[in-house]
Formats: sequence, C-alpha cells, structure tokens
Amino acid sequence: MTLVWLPFAPEAFGGLPNGLSAALYDGGAEPSGIDDVELYVPPYMGGDASVEPITRMPRLRVVQTLTAGVDNVLPLLPEGVTLCNARGVHDASTAELVVGLIIASLRRIPEFVRAQAFGEWLHDRYDALADKRVLIVGYGSVGAAVERRLDGFEVDVVRVSRTARPGVESWDRLPALLPDSDVVVLLAPLTEQTRGMVDAAFLARMKDGSLLVNAARGQIVVTGDLVQEVSKGRLRAALDVTDPEPLPPGHPLWTAPGVLISPHVGGDTTAFLPRAHRLIAEQLRRFALAEPLLNVVPRS
Repeated sequence: MTLVWLPFAPEAFGGLPNGLSAALYDGGAEPSGIDDVELYVPPYMGGDASVEPITRMPRLRVVQTLTAGVDNVLPLLPEGVTLCNARGVHDASTAELVVGLIIASLRRIPEFVRAQAFGEWLHDRYDALADKRVLIVGYGSVGAAVERRLDGFEVDVVRVSRTARPGVESWDRLPALLPDSDVVVLLAPLTEQTRGMVDAAFLARMKDGSLLVNAARGQIVVTGDLVQEVSKGRLRAALDVTDPEPLPPGHPLWTAPGVLISPHVGGDTTAFLPRAHRLIAEQLRRFALAEPLLNVVPRS
C-alpha cells in the first residue's frame, strides 16, 4: 500500500482509491510512517511548521498544497518531488472578498459602521464602482473569477500578467496603465520578480484617489511606502494580506486613513472545504492510476 498524509479523513471525500492508505496529519502530533509517505497534503494555513515535514520524507513523490501560492514550499521542496497547488479551490472565496473590499472601500462602509455606534448620519455623495477602471495585476484563475463577479457593475477591466496573451497585458505595461486605473487589484504570486514590486515608484504612478487592493501576498507591497502614500490621503487601500503578518498592534496601517484591513481570510470560507475535497479526491485518483496530475507547478 502507498502511504499518503492528509489533513482530513478520506471519508470526507468518498474514501481512498485502491492501493492507497492514509494517515491523518492536521498539524498536531505527527502520525507514524513519515519514512514511507509518498504523497503529502500539508494542512491549510498551517504555516512553515506544516511544510517542514517534506524535508524528512525520503520516499516523497508529490506535495499537494491547499493554497494557490507555494512560495513557502518551493525553498524546501526536495529535488525530484512534484509540487501541485490548489488552483481553483480559492477562486470563489477570494473573488467574493475582493469585490466586497472594493465596494466597502469606495462606498466608505467602514466609516458608516463606526458612525453608527455614535448615532452619526454621514450623508454625502460617495464613489460608485460603476464607471471605474479596474486593473487586475496577476490575471490567473482568481483574476478571472474576480472579473466574472465584476460583470454587471459597469466597469472597465484591464488584465495584466507576467506574460502577455490575447486580452492580457504584460508586466512591462504597468507604468502606462497605472495612471488611468481607479482600482488596482493585486493577485500575483510571490516570486523574486514580484517581491516588493509595489514600491514608492509604483504607488506614485497610481491615480490620485485610487484604491489598492491586495489579496495576493503582503510582501508584494513595500509596507513603508504604502503607509506614506495613504497617510497623505492620496491613495486608499484594502488589504487582506500585509507585511508583516499578522499585523502587530500599534502598526501604522491599523490607523492610516482610508485603509481597510481583513485578516487574511480571502480563501478561508465555507466554500473552501467542498472544493478542496474535490481536488484531493481527483488528485489521489490520478496518483493511484499514474495519470497526469492537476496543477503541477513548474520548477524555474
């Protein structure tokens, strides 16, 4: 029998294919058999501690993450081990939050919530999402899901990815696209190319009064540069991820004007488990039958 480590019981997705046996590892006490594990699914949101066991699995052949981003796994991945991500699992949840953050920020809903506690009536004319240009930086499956949910809001969507393709611009077009964009949504993976990409120069090119939404990784944004821009009131920001994370008490982002922060909950909703179960069930079926796996991350 081929041993796999899973973060949830196989009964959750209909059981294991023939030829596989499973041990449950949810980030607590390690089960026995680490020397025999051939496929490992690290617990979701388990941090570095949940990834570290891959360095002690001599028979490991496949790592299947439950996250779309794999920046914390790649540095530890042994040579010859196939890495697969959870592309598609978080599309619905993350896209919902992105659109929610955009609307909440533009319509100033956090201010209304604070005012309600004091019985204040903040009637004014506020920004609408309609007629805005939304720039999606990192147009993959989540970006496409965001665009589908924006359909009907009467917006102009501009797509940017590392490599240009029909309907999608390349990174090098960003300096020309930023000044005309009302909302900039970050969905790019964290790589050496994107780390710190949103720096003072990037932010300076953004349109006065525009909104930066980060649902990717905190390290894509240079936090100090963002604090400077939002503190001046020139830009607004809605952040599901930050650097550092969790954001410590007293950090200037907590009280910066025009900043809305959610605690990295883009993918962690009731929509997660059904989609995760479907992916793991299909991936284990393919693994047992030696068929091509889904969502293989290329080494580069």
